[in-house]
Amino acid sequence: MKGLLVLLVVLAAVWLWRSRASSISQRPPSSPAQTPPPLDTVACSHCHVHIPRAEAVQGQHGSYCGLEHLHQAEP
Repeated sequence: MKGLLVLLVVLAAVWLWRSRASSISQRPPSSPAQTPPPLDTVACSHCHVHIPRAEAVQGQHGSYCGLEHLHQAEP
């Protein structure tokens, strides 16, 4: 009776191990995360910090990171 119980436990363990191994191998490979394309940047003509072109303030002498630098550089 004791031998039968040990055999059942061993068989259950083998069944669990094989079912997990087969479920892992059947999963589709995860695709790498797609990175967004790099932003087009410009340097501020006053402080030379690079900022996205869409956020830059355009002046007569170039692009600026904000209105304060635009007013300081272009009186």
